[in-house]
Amino acid sequence: MQVKGQSSAADKMDVSQAKQEHLLALKVMRLTKPTLFTNMPVTCEDRDLPGDLFIRLMKDDPSTVKGAETLILGEMLTLPQNFGNIFLGETFSSYISVHNDSNQVVKDILVKADLQTSSQRLNLSASNSAVSELKPECCIDDVIHHEVKEIGTHILVCAVSYTTQTGEKLYFRKFFKFQVLKPLDVKTKFYNAESDLSSVTDEVFLEAQIQNITTSPMFMEKVSLEPSMMYNVTELNNVSAGIESESTFGRMSYLQPLDTRQYLYCLKPKPEFAEKAGVIKGVTVIGKLDIVWKTNLGERGRLQTSQLQRMAPGYGDVRLSLELIPDTVSLEEPFDITCKITNCSERTMDLELEMCNTRSVHWCGVSGRQLGKLSPSASLSIPLKLLSSVQGLQVHQTQTSSVGFYHAYIAEAKCSSQEILFSSQDVEMKSESE
Repeated sequence: MQVKGQSSAADKMDVSQAKQEHLLALKVMRLTKPTLFTNMPVTCEDRDLPGDLFIRLMKDDPSTVKGAETLILGEMLTLPQNFGNIFLGETFSSYISVHNDSNQVVKDILVKADLQTSSQRLNLSASNSAVSELKPECCIDDVIHHEVKEIGTHILVCAVSYTTQTGEKLYFRKFFKFQVLKPLDVKTKFYNAESDLSSVTDEVFLEAQIQNITTSPMFMEKVSLEPSMMYNVTELNNVSAGIESESTFGRMSYLQPLDTRQYLYCLKPKPEFAEKAGVIKGVTVIGKLDIVWKTNLGERGRLQTSQLQRMAPGYGDVRLSLELIPDTVSLEEPFDITCKITNCSERTMDLELEMCNTRSVHWCGVSGRQLGKLSPSASLSIPLKLLSSVQGLQVHQTQTSSVGFYHAYIAEAKCSSQEILFSSQDVEMKSESE
């Protein structure tokens, strides 16, 4: 037992000696922007006991702003006192220095920096070539940069290998562990807006809710939507003020901690996809959000969401939309409308048009006529004539029966005196598959 104890003590001594035998010292520091020095101004009224003592002390303080000594922010900068927080989308920068603390020349020095995440290991070293020699009291410096793209635990692994004058090869490593936090909470909502007066497929409105979940304010430099190849996008976050447009959030687009802001975008299918009713079905890719912000003294961060998807609304086998309709019509006078029928199925349809009158709106024309065959994804425009016999607001419900009849919701009606603003009527169509 006594011999074992002596052996264990000797082993510990060898380990401690091995740690002290390294001729090089490694230092790693994170590079961040400084912060403005803050003061805690103390003031009092002239008739109080201190008089103007506090004012004179603040004027003599070199950190205060001359002429505005009561401001909390000063003119000086403060270097970071701790490691700080690292957020997803920001650029992690670090300074690595290897110093020769010995009195002998060291050869073949190789400094390697790797970043280990939960899913991968990245080499951040600017150069993988070794330095031929390092004289006493000299150092090797390197600055690494990495745009953080994962949240969770990250480990910076710095390894140094070198050769002594006696030809002995030595090697040591240091590990620096830090957490990457989530800076923003992004939620999206889709709204399908069916445009009865449009010949294209429905517009899609995207609402993006962005919340600042950090402890400091952010300057939102850019929040844009990069659409997929099927859509064109229009931003609805600006207000036209004469020639120039102004953001709805004002000139200074700051987002305070825990504040939420809504951004709105309108997406329209491109003409080549809008004409093909069968293309935009099921789950479709809308695009992705690109968010750029700045924090303390202009530190930049950027995030891109994954591809946003939405479920395209189903229209059944046949879809009916309006291409042309007058804004106002006179009571008991015929007026013209143009309807568009689109075959949304994957089979050819033989269409027959049947006109069904209501108490307020009557069709002028032949009912039960054949429209001919309509191939898959094809469209057919039909001019029709109607007549209104009742004033007032008219609302007609849409129905779809299970025997192959399609009732199309066209619009609503509102009239004033002898004029009627037309909007709604049921059109019944019977379809038969080949």
